[in-house]
Amino acid sequence: MKTADGTRPVRFRRGRKWLPGLLLVSPSIVAIGLFVYGLIFWNTRVALSGKHDEVSEYGFDGGRNFVDLWDQPSWPGAVRNALVFTAVFVAGALLLGAFLAFLMDKGVRGEASFRIVYLFPMAVSFIATGVVWRWLMNPAPPERAVGLNQLFDKLHLGALANDWWQNPDWGMAAMALPAVWQMSGYVMALYLAGFRSVPEDLREAARVDGASELQVYRYVVFPQLRPVTLSALIILGHISLKVFDLIMAIAGKQIITYVPAVATYVEIFDRHDPANGATIATYMLVAVAVLVIPYLVWSVRSERVR
Repeated sequence: MKTADGTRPVRFRRGRKWLPGLLLVSPSIVAIGLFVYGLIFWNTRVALSGKHDEVSEYGFDGGRNFVDLWDQPSWPGAVRNALVFTAVFVAGALLLGAFLAFLMDKGVRGEASFRIVYLFPMAVSFIATGVVWRWLMNPAPPERAVGLNQLFDKLHLGALANDWWQNPDWGMAAMALPAVWQMSGYVMALYLAGFRSVPEDLREAARVDGASELQVYRYVVFPQLRPVTLSALIILGHISLKVFDLIMAIAGKQIITYVPAVATYVEIFDRHDPANGATIATYMLVAVAVLVIPYLVWSVRSERVR
């Protein structure tokens, strides 16, 4: 459509700029709207209903499920297990990843090979990791031990043998070890990129002022890596809060390693209680949102400042 002078309207010319891009991303927008936000809406609806079996109707229950869930004996323990797993996993992966990045940043010989070795576990699924670490963390006593307990026995370090993930107090801390092994290489890559982005002039200035190498990293390099640390914290935190396949591969549906993701599976598929399962899933969604939304807000504000 053209105007009297042969030119196209302004709105048409503007549409040619954004319409192709919109058509290109529209399938993704529809898929995200349907399979992400649509399913979140449906899950919330089920969580707010009284559908505690497969034949009852979807009726609004006033949010009682979110309160009644805490009266179940297994739920507080699942929350505690998730918190222990999260604390050990996040702290362990951050510390080990930062230490490996520090070694790589010092220019060790064969750096490329070490990077491949450290990053390789990230390419392995949590299921495969769980199968291997279930053997490594076999809780059998030294006379029948395999895995790490057998290694300790052969090295005459039998005192280090323990029952690993079957420990009633700190079994979830042992459960976090495979996750630390798998994700520390990814954290190493993040920190190594951050180390290499710090200008060498800043380091040289600190050395001229008499700072030791450790002081250079403590007072000059690491303060520059706060965005990297925050990004790693968010990524590891949301992984730990919804961990499922690793725990199922190692321990299965045992109460000693019960976490919210496993509880969701048990409620829906074993106890046939969709409302309770959806309620637990909603709690998990809120927990992840508490981590992710502030980070997204901070990222947007940082981009605007730049």
